[in-house]
Amino acid sequence: MDNSMEILGLYPTWYQPALGSGWVLGIIAVVHVLASHTSVGAALVSTWLATVAVRRNRPELLEYVRRYGVFLLVFSYVLGSITGPGIWFSATVASPRGLSALIHSYVWWWATEWVFFFIEVIGIYLLVYLAGKVDGRSYLKIAWIFGLASWATMLIIVGILSFMMWPGQERWFTEGGTLNGFFGLYTFAQILSRTCFMLMAAALAGGLIAAYLRDGAFRLEMTRKLAWVGILGAVLGAVFFQWGLTTLPESAQLLMKTRLPGSFVPAMWAILAAIVVYFAALLVRPGALNVPLAAGMMVGLLIFGIWPEERARESMRKPYVAGQFVYSNQIIARDVPALGVKSELPALEARGMLALHPFIPQHLRRIGEGNELEAGHALAIVYCSNCHGLGTTGTRPFGEMFAGNRDAADIERFIKGALVTGNMVNMPRIPLRDDEAHALAQFIASLPLWHSITR
Repeated sequence: MDNSMEILGLYPTWYQPALGSGWVLGIIAVVHVLASHTSVGAALVSTWLATVAVRRNRPELLEYVRRYGVFLLVFSYVLGSITGPGIWFSATVASPRGLSALIHSYVWWWATEWVFFFIEVIGIYLLVYLAGKVDGRSYLKIAWIFGLASWATMLIIVGILSFMMWPGQERWFTEGGTLNGFFGLYTFAQILSRTCFMLMAAALAGGLIAAYLRDGAFRLEMTRKLAWVGILGAVLGAVFFQWGLTTLPESAQLLMKTRLPGSFVPAMWAILAAIVVYFAALLVRPGALNVPLAAGMMVGLLIFGIWPEERARESMRKPYVAGQFVYSNQIIARDVPALGVKSELPALEARGMLALHPFIPQHLRRIGEGNELEAGHALAIVYCSNCHGLGTTGTRPFGEMFAGNRDAADIERFIKGALVTGNMVNMPRIPLRDDEAHALAQFIASLPLWHSITR
């Protein structure tokens, strides 16, 4: 980036005082993950059950597939179709440059995923409304197209999510190419582990349907079938999850060891063990299955499994939000010759954020005695609010990070020693000029840290 440039191509920062933009996006995303994982796993399970039903002439099994499909339409596809656009909207306002980096690299992959999703949505309707109304061979074609299309959507999305952590091949930065960024060991580990955990989630959801079955013998049969699917998914998923941890880039492994709670990995093993015990108990006593129990396990998976795992994945990507070149605060942090992208850090070092950000009010372009706190507030929003609440609420709030410290000199020394130099592995390098560092420190020291900042 030419240091003489007049302005950076930055967007306005969406600052959400109460929760923080990360929490808003995270809550929507976690609900979507439960819906989408259940739908893909259920598509594979439904394809298997439909095949068994047709080949063995089991109309009651076909009826179960139909009921499962109705549940998916309401739970996964309606809920997923609401939270999916919700992710796009919240990501657009919370991380516009991060999302832009993904779109510029994978727009046609996303378009392909939408084609598969369109096929998947048509497939679930056909699976529900044609059950028992068309010949078995035609129904199996529909079931297999539906199952494969659903799994294909997962393949593409997992590749893009893996790129967000780290491009698959180091040469992507210099040579480009979507495949270089898409495929790496972490990608394959994610595909395998997520496929298994999707089957596990589908078995949990399938228990809700089985609990409503009136035929006692068939209910016991389905409970046992789903229990085996769940155990297989959980055990194999655990194996591939462990492999996935070894394929993480060095920076992510360091963050996992030093910044995540020490209980994270044991907690993940504990929730998997609890689910295996649940399914094993159903193998022994399938009659114990009931709706509250099945629903409780789904909620438990959401709260104790998906939520901490997704938060950990986001944390291990720090300080980047996409491809190891876009910081969480939207700054381009490294050159990417393949994309013609240059780091913005030199320009910020030379001229400062207040001079280069297009949406900074004119009266804050230069810091003086009369606007120091206001300029510090603007810098905190632009540089910090994507990851920190500017008070005591939101994600990693200042009130917690600074523990009520009001010594501006101490805060300024920390800013210059840790942030300006980029010495914190989980935080972006913030190239503040001396007057900007002083203004930011004065603002933080002035905060009423016992309540959130809403101005």
